[in-house]
Amino acid sequence: MTVHELFPYLIVDDAARAIDFCIEAFGAREKFRLTEPGGRIGHAELDFGGTTVMLADEFPEIGLTAPSRSGNATFSIHLHVDDADEVIRRAVQAGATVELEAADHFHGERSGAIRDPFGHRWTVGHKIADVSTEEMQRRYTEESAE
Repeated sequence: MTVHELFPYLIVDDAARAIDFCIEAFGAREKFRLTEPGGRIGHAELDFGGTTVMLADEFPEIGLTAPSRSGNATFSIHLHVDDADEVIRRAVQAGATVELEAADHFHGERSGAIRDPFGHRWTVGHKIADVSTEEMQRRYTEESAE
C-alpha cells in the first residue's frame, strides 16, 4: 500500500464562514465547494500554499459534528509560516482567540496557538534556529524536569 496524500478534513458548524475565516486569517485560497440545495456545504477544498485542507458543514446524521459542540479540539493543525506573530494577529482579527501567546521555544521555533471561531486549534510557528534532534531532546528533557 502506498499513501499518496494526506488531507486534514475539518467539520465545522458554518463552513461558509470557516472558508472566509481561513482566507482572511491564513491567506488560504478556495479551490471549490459543493453545496446542497438547502445551503449546507458538503465538501470544500482550500489551498494553503500548496497544501490542501478539506472542510464541510456538520452531518450529525452520520456522526460528523464540529468541536464547537463539545468545546474540545481533538487535534491541532500546525502552520509553518514566515512570521508567526503576524499570522496570529491576523487570525485574532478574523475572530480567533489566543490560547498560547507566541514565544521562542527550545526546538528552534517561535510559535503560539489560537482557537478558531469553529473550535479547531491551530499552532502557528516560524523557524528561529537550527536545532539537532539530540539537542532538542536534551532541551526537552531539561524543560520537562522543571
